[in-house]
Amino acid sequence: MPARGFLKGRVSGRNPRRPYNGRTMGARAAGVKSSYRWWIVGLLFLSTVINYIDRQTLSVLAPLIKVEQGWNNQDFGLIVISFRVAYTVGQSLSGRLVDKVGTRRGLSLAVAWYSIVAMATPLATGLRGFCVFRFLLGLGESANWPAATKAVAEWFPKRERALAVAIFDSGSSIGAAIAPALVLGIAAWFGNWRMAFVVTGALGFLWLWAWRRMSAGPVRVEIDEGAEVTPGRKRWRDLLRYRQTWGSIAARALCDPVWFFITDWFAIYLTSKGFKLEESLLAFWVPFLCADLGNYAGGGASSWLVHRGWSVGWARKAVFVPGGVGMACLIPAAYTSNLMLITVCFGVATFSYAAGSTIANTLPTDLFASDSVASVSGMGGTMSGVGTILSTYLIGYMADHYGFQSIVIGASVIPLIGVALVLALVRNTKESGKGTVLVV
Repeated sequence: MPARGFLKGRVSGRNPRRPYNGRTMGARAAGVKSSYRWWIVGLLFLSTVINYIDRQTLSVLAPLIKVEQGWNNQDFGLIVISFRVAYTVGQSLSGRLVDKVGTRRGLSLAVAWYSIVAMATPLATGLRGFCVFRFLLGLGESANWPAATKAVAEWFPKRERALAVAIFDSGSSIGAAIAPALVLGIAAWFGNWRMAFVVTGALGFLWLWAWRRMSAGPVRVEIDEGAEVTPGRKRWRDLLRYRQTWGSIAARALCDPVWFFITDWFAIYLTSKGFKLEESLLAFWVPFLCADLGNYAGGGASSWLVHRGWSVGWARKAVFVPGGVGMACLIPAAYTSNLMLITVCFGVATFSYAAGSTIANTLPTDLFASDSVASVSGMGGTMSGVGTILSTYLIGYMADHYGFQSIVIGASVIPLIGVALVLALVRNTKESGKGTVLVV
C-alpha cells in the first residue's frame, strides 16, 4: 500500500512520493497519521513470523531427519550451534550495519539472504552440509531484532515503544506455533521433508515485496521527547563504558537461552518423555501461544504504566522482574511425565519469558539515542547467542547422558540472575541526558 495513502496532507518541505535516502526510515515529518507506524510494526511482526518459521523448520523435522541421517542428540546440537555461532556474531555486525545503511535497506538485504539460504537447505549432504547451511541462515536472520528495534525507536514515542516491540516480538511465538502444523503438512503433502524448506523459505520474498513498498515514503512521525540523535555513531567500546549497556545485555543474555532451549529442543523433549509429536501438537502449540500472550501483556502493561505517569525505567522493571521470576515455573515439569502438567508449566514459563523479553528488547530504545539503538541491541543479541551456544552444547551432552531433568531446572534458575542485574544496572547515572544515554 503506498505510503501517501496514510498522509493527512503534504509532508512539509518534501515530496510525499519521493522515497527517502535509505539512511533512516524517513525524515521527521509533521502531519503524518499515527496509524501508519502501526502498519510498519505489522510488517516487522510478519518478518519475525517468517524468520521463526524458517528456523523452526529444521527443529520440527529433526525427529525425521535424525533417523534418516543417523544423528544422535550431540550431532543435532552441532547443527544448532552452527546456527547460533553465526547468529551470535551476526547480531553485533548487523546492528552496526543497520545503524550505518538504515533500517529499510538493511532489513531488505537480510530477508533476501536468509530466504535464499532456507530454500537451498535441501541441497545439504551429511552433517557438515547441514552445519554450513544453518550457519548461513543464522548470518541472515541475525539482523531481524536489531533492525526492528531500531525501527521502533525511529517511529514510536517512548510511551508506545513497549507495545510496538511486543507486536513485532510476538512474531517469534506465532511463527514457532505455526511451524509444526505448517511444516509437517507441507512435508506430508509432497511426501518428503525437503520441500518444506523450499516452501517456507519462499515466504520471505512475499514479505520483501510488501516491505519495499510500504517503507519507501518519508513518513517518520515527529518524536515528542526531544532530540534523540547524537553527532556520530558511537563505537562498541564507547557504548560498553555505560552500565546501562550491560544492563540491557544482561536482560537478554540470561533469559534468551531458555527460550531457545524450548524452541530448539521441545519436540525432542516431548519424544524423550514418550509422547509422539503427531499426537501432542496441542502441547507443542500451547507454550508458544502463551508466549504470544506474554508479549502483549508485558508490552501493554508497561505502556499503560507510562501513560499512568510512571517513569520509563520503573515501568519496564515492573514487568521484567515478575517475568524473570515466573520462568521458575519450569521446575515442576522436570519431575512429571503428565503431558497436561508439562504443557501448563511450559506455558506459564514462556508467558513470563515473553513479557520480560518484550522489555529486554525495548530497553535499547529507552536507554540510548536512536543512532546507537541497533548497535546496543546487536550486542545484547550477541551475548545472548554466546550463552545459547554454550547451553546448547551442554544440553546435547546432558540429554544423551543424563536426560533433561537437570537441564529444565537450570533453565528455571538462571533468569533470576538477569533480574538482579537489571535492577542494579538499568537506572539513571551522571551520563544520562547528556547525549548518547537517555533519562529513564
